[in-house]
Amino acid sequence: MNLSTLKGVRKVEELPRFVPPQAATLVERAPDGEDWLHEIKFDGYRALARIDSGSAEIRSRNDKDWTQAYAMLAAEMSGLPVENAILDGEVVVQLPDGTTSFEALRRVPREAAGSDATGKSGDAGPSRDATGRLLYYAFDLLYLNGYALLDVPIEQRRRLLREVLAQEGESGRILFSEHMPGDGPTLLAQACALGLEGVVSKRVSTPYRPGVRGGDWVKTKCHHEQEFVIGGYTDPSGTRTGFGALLLGVYHDGRLRYVSKVGTGFDEALLLSLGARLREMEVEYPPFDEGLPRNRAGFHWVRPELVAQVAFLEWTAAGGIRHPSFKGLREDKPAREVTAETPPKTRGRRPARG
Repeated sequence: MNLSTLKGVRKVEELPRFVPPQAATLVERAPDGEDWLHEIKFDGYRALARIDSGSAEIRSRNDKDWTQAYAMLAAEMSGLPVENAILDGEVVVQLPDGTTSFEALRRVPREAAGSDATGKSGDAGPSRDATGRLLYYAFDLLYLNGYALLDVPIEQRRRLLREVLAQEGESGRILFSEHMPGDGPTLLAQACALGLEGVVSKRVSTPYRPGVRGGDWVKTKCHHEQEFVIGGYTDPSGTRTGFGALLLGVYHDGRLRYVSKVGTGFDEALLLSLGARLREMEVEYPPFDEGLPRNRAGFHWVRPELVAQVAFLEWTAAGGIRHPSFKGLREDKPAREVTAETPPKTRGRRPARG
């Protein structure tokens, strides 16, 4: 492949250590039309892979080094047929029914996910059983063999990515995230019927915009689920151990607003381990700037550093959430970046360019 002839390509002396990933904006309706590509939205950890001279690093979207945590994936990435490259994608656990599960991913022991330095499946890490299989789905290619591809149109970047991953095949753990053009609403309906999380839609002919959340990438979800900041916890009651519920909030204009409690979705081991961690983070005063209920009996405050993934039925008119259920802790998003994800009312309009 002659990269120098691509429109927008730029020669570089060395790869950057990290590229802030482009983010998608939540919208109410998936866009349609031939100027959009649509991919399945995975339920995992966003991660960038940096490959250079036969060695691979995996970094989270907030620049945490996950290479040792997912050494099995890094070992397989190091064998890709490139001199150097940076890939954008998602670390997932894929269940036998083809869906991806964040709950299953958070239960993967990091030592198991990284114990097999050869990258061979064997007994290390999740395999093709009830626990699912640890995979990396790549959906963008930012640098390749000494060239920056950020300004190359997305369809050409993805064509190059497919070529790079062609030798992996379905037996490998580094997979290409397929897309379909055109009809986003139909793909979303199919994704929801299959129990998937949703769809990410990307405008064709656009560059990669590091660190930007705009209208060129948008996401639509099959159900309500997002991150919340943990600002405290309540005492357990009855036979429950650890804690009763987590106190959740989101940032708005730099202020942490209390949203709700979540007391379901925990097993006994998590109640004990997370409870011990929270007690080590306790502070005297509430981190919430607004929205707290008057009755705060049994409330304990913590430093607002941990981020929880929570599923819920809907947002209320008062800015709370109904029927929340804890899904897991997010290790890939800073607490200060957590805001309420409420899609604008599009009334059938396409997302504006951003």
